Amino acid sequence: MRKNYNYKRRKLYMPEYGRHIHEMVDSLFEIEDRQERTRQAKAVIAVMGNLNPLLRDTADFKHKLWDHLFIMSDFKLDVDSPYQQPSRQELMVRPEKLQYPQSRIMFKHYGKYAQRFVRAIAAEQKSHRANDEMMNMARYMRAKSYEYNNEHPNNEAIIRDIRIMAGGNISIDLDAINAMRSEYRQNQPSRNMKGRKQQQRNGRKQQRNTQKNQSRHNAHK
Repeated sequence: MRKNYNYKRRKLYMPEYGRHIHEMVDSLFEIEDRQERTRQAKAVIAVMGNLNPLLRDTADFKHKLWDHLFIMSDFKLDVDSPYQQPSRQELMVRPEKLQYPQSRIMFKHYGKYAQRFVRAIAAEQKSHRANDEMMNMARYMRAKSYEYNNEHPNNEAIIRDIRIMAGGNISIDLDAINAMRSEYRQNQPSRNMKGRKQQQRNGRKQQRNTQKNQSRHNAHK
């Protein structure tokens, strides 16, 4: 028995339709009468539409089917199409390559736009809003650094990174940025406070256990 492997068969230009549909398209070339060939081509279009019934409500559904028919025939089928027959050049146009950014991100944990924002502030540092914008930027950088390193950075590192991103051409209010550390510590409970709270919880728990034991002892009496 002679075996027929798929790799020996002709290429499927649209595999989603299957080999049987491609064979039906190939059979159209054997019909010499143009009118009969067109009638059979419409029958193939109907079968192709039945394979995708959910797409019938889409715009230009019939037009897409006829384009697929010509693609499967390798653009060699000669029939009377209700639409203009496409060419290989029209359907095989390759999209233009995207231009990927070539700029290097100095500090990835701050994000791509942090450096642009710092440089924009440096270019307008004479403005009365520049100092407030720089403080907001420093707070943002502290938050992103905490997300990346899981610990709050010292303000010296924030100031150093700002100067690097700005190219050194920027004036920074050191006292205002250093004050962020004290503001943060005022809102955070100290370790001793956490220890005292834990001791209080343990004391209340021990007191409840003592009361339960006393109640059980009185019940036995």
